[in-house]
Amino acid sequence: MSVPFPFTAVVGQDDLRLALLLNAVSPAVGGVLVRGEKGTAKSTAVRALSALLPEVDVVAGCRFSCDPAKPDPVCPDGPHEPGPGTTRPSRMVELPVGASEDRLVGALDIERALAEGVKAFEPGLLADAHRGILYVDEVNLLHDHLVDLLLDAAAMGASYVEREGVSVRHAARFLLVGTMNPEEGELRPQLLDRFGLTVEVAASREPDQRVEVVRRRLAYDDDPAGFAARWADEEAAVRQRIVAARELLPSVRLGDGALRQIAATCAAFEVDGMRADIVMARTATALAAWAGRTDVLAEDVRQAALLALPHRRRRNPFDAPGLDEDKLDETLEEFGGSSEDEDPDPDPDPDGPGGGGQPPSADPEGPQGGETGARPEAGEGGEPQPSGAGAGEQSAVRAAEPFRTKVLSVPGLGEGAAGRRSRARTEHGRTTGARRPRGTLTKLHLAATVQAAAPHQRARGRSGPGLVVRRDDLRQATREGREGNLVLFVVDASGSMAARQRMSAVKGAVLSLLLDAYQRRDKVGLVTFRGSAAEVALPPTSSVDAAAARLESLPTGGRTPLAAGLLRAHEVLRVERLRDPARRALVVVVTDGRATGGPEPVALAGRAARLFAAGGVASVVVDCESGPVRLGLAGQLAGELGGTAVTLDELRADSIAGLVRDVQGTSRRAA
Repeated sequence: MSVPFPFTAVVGQDDLRLALLLNAVSPAVGGVLVRGEKGTAKSTAVRALSALLPEVDVVAGCRFSCDPAKPDPVCPDGPHEPGPGTTRPSRMVELPVGASEDRLVGALDIERALAEGVKAFEPGLLADAHRGILYVDEVNLLHDHLVDLLLDAAAMGASYVEREGVSVRHAARFLLVGTMNPEEGELRPQLLDRFGLTVEVAASREPDQRVEVVRRRLAYDDDPAGFAARWADEEAAVRQRIVAARELLPSVRLGDGALRQIAATCAAFEVDGMRADIVMARTATALAAWAGRTDVLAEDVRQAALLALPHRRRRNPFDAPGLDEDKLDETLEEFGGSSEDEDPDPDPDPDGPGGGGQPPSADPEGPQGGETGARPEAGEGGEPQPSGAGAGEQSAVRAAEPFRTKVLSVPGLGEGAAGRRSRARTEHGRTTGARRPRGTLTKLHLAATVQAAAPHQRARGRSGPGLVVRRDDLRQATREGREGNLVLFVVDASGSMAARQRMSAVKGAVLSLLLDAYQRRDKVGLVTFRGSAAEVALPPTSSVDAAAARLESLPTGGRTPLAAGLLRAHEVLRVERLRDPARRALVVVVTDGRATGGPEPVALAGRAARLFAAGGVASVVVDCESGPVRLGLAGQLAGELGGTAVTLDELRADSIAGLVRDVQGTSRRAA
């Protein structure tokens, strides 16, 4: 068995270590979501925490880790008689991104349940993690239905498995820790809210601290056991401190003054719902216990706000997480003046945040550090000011306010990753039929199974009321739901689009479509064309905020190489089809339809567009042409693509042009 890297040997990352320790003290805090770039010790710190957790007493032979002092009365392995049990270390269970639903919650033997009436249940990872840690690396890449099951179990402290009227319930209380790299996509806001605390981590820019990180890692790789032994005393001290804080926790008093500060802070930052207030209260209480106090002070409330509120303030994926600390201090001061709980010394306990005698981070840069300069603006006359990037190029303009768009979907029935855009065969959704199972049976179609078994009852010697069911009789339910697509934006950034108000409206429309793609769990890509060439501004990714940032900085100017843009988009789709063949694509071309530059630009653009039509690629053209005289070139391009065209006004969900527009054939309706 490999020796984990010592928790107390992690350099810096004080907020991360503090958030993990607070959950170890009080699992009711609700877990931790760790956001940060790759290579920042996210996984190392989480795996190291498991070695610090106290050992647990369990009922001997129970697969669900029941506490012998208070056994679960409905445990599937029970009932258990109270009595002495066995002691084992706390577990850390990892949930793979590609895990199935049965692997997470467990599975019932449907054949035995139907034929014998026996609840033969094979526990899943939730049962293994009971009274320990459940760790999900890259939680933002986990399928939505698995995240829902995971967070429901974490909130209720129990897992329910139901298959056609046969159900099993078992306790599932664990410390939930998820890590993610925001560059690979965001979690939905309602899922973000289910994590108690969040921490932003980044690599230090302090050379001395980086040197220490490398030195410790190399020493651990050379001799893991010897390195861990050198940190054994610090590990033991933190372990004892966790035990002491757990024992002190029930005695900690959350006074009215501190509670009023918590409520005022959540109201000041306009946090939705009441979960934030509850999490802040539990976190502040855990902070006091960790510091060895029985009273919650203002400093505890402040630290709790910094850990519990940033991820709850986001209104859309383009908002940067974070908290205005000046506003936080003003709120605490305003509502804490008469509090008898307030500590006149604002400095926190020097041993509190990091634990284990670890020095605080020397990195002066916070998670919101970096470049914040505004983009160049246009002059008084409304014309964009030229930038120095090249001849004919004009500076980027800000996007107009986003709006709710119509649903653009891919026709037909796909089999791609679960999402919310186009129709697809999925594991979840409405039942549309039955088939023989391919591999493990996951969703039983009961009526079809009974119908398949019924004609063979006499031949199988049935003599009693029970139905004789064989494996060949089992039928898998086929279901129809929604899939996520690859939405590839092909944006015209040429001089014909460069009028300030026009380009602002175009960017606002694309931003609106990006927001829609985020909500529907799509991958997105961005191809732009202007001057004499096209470029892939953003390869296909799940990070729509990265696409929004590239769009915001997009300059305009030059000729309109429409054919080059389409050919580059076609190549992007070809490569992506090799990587993810099940995910269907939707190409959104944002242009006025003009094609200039080079020999026969219009004919070449037409030939490039017909490549999409020949390949059956779903497409839509957002017509950006404006003015009293319209040439209708965007509509002609849509015809060549085999798709449809919509104007910027028709793209709005509240327009009177229609309700839901499919990208092929929906413009033809009976009068």
